[in-house]
Amino acid sequence: MSIKLKRAYDPVSRSDGTRLLVERLWPRGVSKAQLQVDAWLKDAGPSTRLRQWFSHDPEKWPRFRARYFRELDSHPEAWRPIVSAARRGMVTLVYSSHDTQHNNAVALLDYVRARLRSPSASPDPVDTDRGRGDTA
Repeated sequence: MSIKLKRAYDPVSRSDGTRLLVERLWPRGVSKAQLQVDAWLKDAGPSTRLRQWFSHDPEKWPRFRARYFRELDSHPEAWRPIVSAARRGMVTLVYSSHDTQHNNAVALLDYVRARLRSPSASPDPVDTDRGRGDTA
């Protein structure tokens, strides 16, 4: 089982396998014909509130991951299609962020890989925001 990541603005390739858009918002300036996704998993993306709080700030990355994983834990129907597709072959999670290291697709990939290893497992994010009072 193999899952990889690809920006929505990168060229489509046959080796991508099943292409799944994992964003709540459609990528700007990209048509459906250009993106060529097999499914748009809106609910696999972070909630609007969490996405806006994170605002692609690398300093918030550990807290974002912890909060996002809690969202995914409470909505397994959002990520289960990824696991199902990965069991059938190559999957590419398509995302639109410019930051290739700190985005929801990177966190989602870690989360799903942990689920593939052990269905009851959840990734072990470091939740460094306990007691700080900032909310998502």
